[in-house]
Amino acid sequence: MASEAAAFCASAAKGGAAGAGGGPRPPHGRLVLPAGRAREAVAFAAGAVAAALALALLCSPSVLAPTPVPNIVTLPSSSHSAGPAAEAVGKGPRTFYDDPSLSYSVRGRVTGWDAKRAEWLRTRGLDPGSAAVSRRVVMVTGSQPEPCKGPGGDHLLLRFLKNKLDYCRLHGVELLYNTALLEPSMVAYWAKIPAVRAAMLAHPEAEWVWWVDADAVFTDMDFALPLERYAGSDLVVYGWEAEVYEERSWVGLNAGVFLIRNCQWALDLMDAWARMGPAYPEHAAWGKALREELSGKPNDESDDQSALVYLLAKDPGGRRWANRTRLETGYYFQGYWAEIVGRLDGVASRYEAVERGRGAAAAGLRRRHAEREHPRYAAARDAALRAAGVPGPAGGGQKGWRRPFVTHFTGCQPCGGAPNRMYTRRRCAEGMRRALAFADDQVLRAYGFRHAAPLSDSVVPLPFDYPAAK
Repeated sequence: MASEAAAFCASAAKGGAAGAGGGPRPPHGRLVLPAGRAREAVAFAAGAVAAALALALLCSPSVLAPTPVPNIVTLPSSSHSAGPAAEAVGKGPRTFYDDPSLSYSVRGRVTGWDAKRAEWLRTRGLDPGSAAVSRRVVMVTGSQPEPCKGPGGDHLLLRFLKNKLDYCRLHGVELLYNTALLEPSMVAYWAKIPAVRAAMLAHPEAEWVWWVDADAVFTDMDFALPLERYAGSDLVVYGWEAEVYEERSWVGLNAGVFLIRNCQWALDLMDAWARMGPAYPEHAAWGKALREELSGKPNDESDDQSALVYLLAKDPGGRRWANRTRLETGYYFQGYWAEIVGRLDGVASRYEAVERGRGAAAAGLRRRHAEREHPRYAAARDAALRAAGVPGPAGGGQKGWRRPFVTHFTGCQPCGGAPNRMYTRRRCAEGMRRALAFADDQVLRAYGFRHAAPLSDSVVPLPFDYPAAK
């Protein structure tokens, strides 16, 4: 059944810019970006305005004021103590949760979700069109229920989780870490679909659900999702239009990180996507169809990434799926680790150079501050970087020296133990440690420390006025 309302889905306007293809096709899970492919993001402010903003943010007493976190939604309630609040539980207006036919399973079907979700919000005193709801994000990630096979894999997963917890705490994003197979037959990369679908139903207060693979690292703790870019989209995924819609390449996008709006269109997409997976009898037939239809696919396996490429590329006229999907290349929505980790030291040195400079903006950035003021300092740092002419878009890109937003260790298999044959175990291990420490230094700074070296687990205290003083 088609969506009953468009209140929570974007309009049918198509987003995204075409990317340039070319070069040999990488294996599944590896995303190679040829030179010149990434495009500059739209500038958020001109250089002069950025400099003024940095000065105003860092020299005004308001920098010490509490920073509102737009993603936090407070639901009206009475008290956590016994009494009227306890007596009121279960006695409110009936909602979709009271429907016995509601199914959280990928084998079920949900219809009329936009209207049901809007009504639920209203019964909780929330305006469906308010900024508090429209900017609400729930991140979903997870790992397998059993211990990792590879040595040190569980420790790495812990560090990856810590990285996501840090990012979510700084940006007011709620994190759901799942270790259960909500559909036993949908293992490995297929496990994300049941988890994301269930999260939509469990979090009607969230406008967006953000899937992030366990082996993805947030390497820019300042950068916040530019949700204003996605007003005309219901799905955001890293990829290139030419490779998906023209070449139909099975690696034209990477499904390891995606942002999906909590609406009926998204539930319909998840249903269509899941039907190509192992929970349905046509799974094997889909594998053969994907190999025939998609360029470069080396086997008859129906994997989640190829399935999504197929749904978009074979969408007649782009009327059902493509017109609401944004293939994002304006920044590192998720970047290929092998082209990133060797540049992190250079990125860090340029950020330090900006803060080591003269003037009120640089001095203000060096000022010690509470962690809850991070969003203000992040905005001021971005303005100072632009004013200083540090090249590259906010969120990073293949060109320039801005921090990459997400560094994705596709192919390293930190939990499975055996990396892709094209990488050595040492290369993957050092790359992950370097990226995790690079991100951790951004967090530790508010606590007065940093790592002693890029590959060191030891930390050292920061001197006053860092990085100007050594």
